[in-house]
Amino acid sequence: MSAVTIEQPVADRPPARTVRGAPSPIPYTRILGVELTKLFNTRSGFWLTAGIGISALLATAATILFASDADLTYDSFGAAIGFPMVVLLPIMAILLVTSEWSQRSGLTTFTLIPNRSRVIMAKMIVAVAVGAVSIVVALGIGAVGNVVGSAIAGVDTVWDIDLSQALSLVLANVLGLLVGFMLGVLIRNSAGAIVAYFVYGFVLAGLTALLAESQQWFRDLQPWVDFNFAQGALFEGSLTGEQWANLGVTGVLWLVIPLTIGLLLIRRSEVK
Repeated sequence: MSAVTIEQPVADRPPARTVRGAPSPIPYTRILGVELTKLFNTRSGFWLTAGIGISALLATAATILFASDADLTYDSFGAAIGFPMVVLLPIMAILLVTSEWSQRSGLTTFTLIPNRSRVIMAKMIVAVAVGAVSIVVALGIGAVGNVVGSAIAGVDTVWDIDLSQALSLVLANVLGLLVGFMLGVLIRNSAGAIVAYFVYGFVLAGLTALLAESQQWFRDLQPWVDFNFAQGALFEGSLTGEQWANLGVTGVLWLVIPLTIGLLLIRRSEVK
């Protein structure tokens, strides 16, 4: 006895299921664009970035007005412009990182991009790029001030900063910015990270300088353990081979290791 096969009419068959593949990851260029937008679309971020240019203009004007004729050099304008950048750039980097927690946008960000390292690296790239451009613009403002100031005073224009020294200034400020970024990643609180940066940049630097003056053993050890001291050589001009080694060793101790720890904590921390 043969089996009888009954075919179901075509109209009564259930529709075939469409198998959808996994969605493609968000392009990294889009993440960079979003993080760049975040830097400027808040009042604190906008005014901090604008403050770099404003402070450069004010420092240039003050140098023209109050410096003696002998001090109207490009180095004087660069030194006047450099101090506010040392303060403002790290704070900008701190706020770029901690905004995910202080403004409670981290839950949305890390839901859309579960790989938190991609977001943090995008923030670092944006902070370094904007910081480097800001430094170049500030140095350009100082160059214009040098020309105008010497013309007003009737003295020769002195260009006592060459290209290598200018690049050293840019690197020094970018490293300071990265220290602020590292503290933002490690602490993840705007106020706490800003206070920690001022303690590191001013209080700790003063204490280590005082200790180096009074203790010979620390004076010999300072270049290898004090990142502030090693970084300060960049503001003075070209570095020797030993000074580059000092910068590399202290950079690993004070920047690379804490930043790595902060990234590991971010990957495991709860986002609310």
